[in-house]
Amino acid sequence: MKQFLPVFKKELFGYFRSPVGYVILIAFHLLTLGLAFYANFYESRQANLSVLFRFLPWILLVFISATGMRLWSEEKRSGSIELLFTLPISVASAVLAKYLAALAFVAIALLLTFSLAFTTAYLGNPDWGVMLSGYLGSLLLSAAFLGISSLCSSATKNQVIAFVASIAACFAITIGGAQGLIDYIDDFAPTALIDFLTNLSFLINYQTLTIGLIELGAVSLFAFFTIAALAINIVILKK
Repeated sequence: MKQFLPVFKKELFGYFRSPVGYVILIAFHLLTLGLAFYANFYESRQANLSVLFRFLPWILLVFISATGMRLWSEEKRSGSIELLFTLPISVASAVLAKYLAALAFVAIALLLTFSLAFTTAYLGNPDWGVMLSGYLGSLLLSAAFLGISSLCSSATKNQVIAFVASIAACFAITIGGAQGLIDYIDDFAPTALIDFLTNLSFLINYQTLTIGLIELGAVSLFAFFTIAALAINIVILKK
């Protein structure tokens, strides 16, 4: 813990020491709200954030891949990773510190979109339980995406490769159980495979949370992928 906090603070404040962090936050906020209004948020006449949560996974997929691509690839490219591990800090603590700092940055970005929730409350009488469940789902999805992005970043010195690999991996596991894909393979795929893809899909489990159903299976899935990605991340860095 003695070295955990300095690494955490250094990583978190690093996002705000240059205009890049602010530009990313503003771009994320404007893109998220812009798509919500483009999808006729006002004209839907529904006091909920279903329009926002419909687009959010795809925005997060790119945003988090861009956020996480530099976590370890930049350290390896510049050689500062050797300096980091001369400190009295374990690999596991370093991975967790950098990961939680990036997750805090993502949480700030999600918090900015809460202005839409207040707008919804002003215009109607929303179910706050459903909206908060949706934000919980968004944070869990972000945590899993970021774990995968951190893993991809630890495997290469090139940020662009880490970014592309992260998007590809997150996209594959997100779309795995989507209805369009299931309909396509339904005629020739065994039922067990379809059930497996559906249960494993980030998108299906995320959608469950956005309608107010906090199921243990959905929470466990995101937690499992987050922990597994960080564990593999640690193994890669140790080797």
